[in-house]
Amino acid sequence: MLETTRIKRLGCAALLALLAACGSAPVAPGYYRVERGDTLSKIARGNRQSVQNIARWNNLTNPDNIEVGQVLRVAPPSGTASTSGAIRSGGGSGSAGASAAPRPAPADTAPATAPAAISLVWPADGTVFRRFDGGNSKGIDISAAAGTPIVAAAPGTVVYAGNGLRGYGNLLILKHNADYLTAYAHNRALFVKEGESVKRGQKIAEMGNTDTDRVMLHFELRYQGRSIDPSKELPPR
Repeated sequence: MLETTRIKRLGCAALLALLAACGSAPVAPGYYRVERGDTLSKIARGNRQSVQNIARWNNLTNPDNIEVGQVLRVAPPSGTASTSGAIRSGGGSGSAGASAAPRPAPADTAPATAPAAISLVWPADGTVFRRFDGGNSKGIDISAAAGTPIVAAAPGTVVYAGNGLRGYGNLLILKHNADYLTAYAHNRALFVKEGESVKRGQKIAEMGNTDTDRVMLHFELRYQGRSIDPSKELPPR
């Protein structure tokens, strides 16, 4: 049981790293992309800010819950001053820390949350039996009969096609632009290869139960490496 849990955690970490790497466009001044091994405290120190400031600017309810690839604001929004003091270097009593803080980013720089900037279609017919919660569920799970067609939710390029990530079975990852990725897990069969361009609605796989105990599609949407709720970008049913 412990070994199974460990494998699933390793698989999840590998998937997060891959998804983050696929969407690693440069970030705007005043922002920082989370890397493997980062903590909010480390990011705060590196940008001469307090953990409280960064948590507040990014609406983080749990400062310990940050993801590889997530983009965080690390400079005050325009017209906003830091509170609790920026972290000072050298332990001195001067104001070096305040003067060395990053300059505020312009108001129109890329936000840390996802805008509605991608148009998706449902990747499969079926019943959604598990929804996104941002914690245990990084996407939605759809159940249907084995062999149900899986289609590309948006046009893009296949950046991963294989079964090398434990816990996800036969997996496809599509890159749609510099910011957005979608992932399709547990497929019975894959019909596209890495590097191949696909159209919205094109059949890319068939639903299966690889690395899971029921026939299903696990579908994820990521913005700048961070998982977001696909249901908010999918058309109503």
